[in-house]
This record gives sequence, structure tokens and C-alpha cells, in this order.
Amino acid sequence: MEFTDQNFDQEVLQSNVPVLVDFWAPWCGPCQMMGPIIAELAEKMGERASVGKLNVDESGATASKYGIMSIPALKIFKNGVVVKEFVGVQPLENLKKTLEELA
Repeated sequence: MEFTDQNFDQEVLQSNVPVLVDFWAPWCGPCQMMGPIIAELAEKMGERASVGKLNVDESGATASKYGIMSIPALKIFKNGVVVKEFVGVQPLENLKKTLEELA
């Protein structure tokens, strides 16, 4: 799923399930490495959690609101609040385990 400044409130903050947001940019090498991991995580989590990406160049207001200074930055939201944060490339199993604990 692609998150944007326009859909962030509805898709992330108002979600009934935990949401992992990958803050990324196309020019960021480590972000490119996270792409397949995020896609596989979304597939594995199914309906239990929402997983998507937010392009910091295209949705700068949201990135700024959450203080994104380094990318990739991953934030997990539950009930509209950030409950877990990671910076840098993360292994699939680590992210999956964290989301399962919150689901």
C-alpha cells in the first residue's frame, strides 16, 4: 500500500489494525533493499496488519510531522500512535514478530 499526505489519517491513524509505515525515497539504496521485505511482510500479515510505504519526497508534510531524519525509517502505529520505531534495513522476521505481537 502507498501512504500519502492525503490518505495517511484514514489509512494509518484511523486503522483498526496495527500499521507499519516504511518512510522511504527512490534515491535511497537501503530503502530499495527494504522494498521486497516490505512486500513480503504485507503478504504474510494479510488482514492482521496493514503494511505500506510513504515516499518522503512526495509526502514531505507527513515525514516532517514524524521527524523523519534518516531513511529507511519504519514506524508501527496502533490506535493512531507510534508504538515501535526502527531505522535502517530490518530483517523480515524481526518486523513480522513485532507486528504479530501487536495484532
